[in-house]
Amino acid sequence: MRLLPDIDAVILLATGLASKRRPATLIAIVAAVDLVQGFVPYPARLGEAVQRLSAAGLICAVDDGFALTLAAEKIIAALPKKAEAEERLAAVRSSLAAHSPKGERTTIVLSGEQLGAAILAHKTTMRSAGKNLLMPKPKPDRHFKVEGRWRRASGTRARKS
Repeated sequence: MRLLPDIDAVILLATGLASKRRPATLIAIVAAVDLVQGFVPYPARLGEAVQRLSAAGLICAVDDGFALTLAAEKIIAALPKKAEAEERLAAVRSSLAAHSPKGERTTIVLSGEQLGAAILAHKTTMRSAGKNLLMPKPKPDRHFKVEGRWRRASGTRARKS
């Protein structure tokens, strides 16, 4: 098993989220990182993680975007479907530690300007009034009563008058 930085698992999971149907742009990957992790890391850390994952043969550059390779798709497909984000990240980390790259791969080197522009574009879209489809839906608070109905403790029967 190899020790890898935590950002590698986040980038792999974010790339898998952003490139479901077509190769993901850098802005979409940054938005997915924000969704998975809750914040966007420094551009230098993002660039290093993409470089490590591409050298390991898990991310490839396709046209104007990035996509997962077959080995990375197997890692993402093996994740539990109904798990929380932390559990999914832990599963990706363990799969990445067990992954052994075969052969030489071309590495993707992103400049600081490219990453900075993608982060800035993501921040401006977050401030706009449009709807971000990558953001999770808010979960309803089940603690309060449903409007128009009264709750009673489970296991008790309603009194008849």
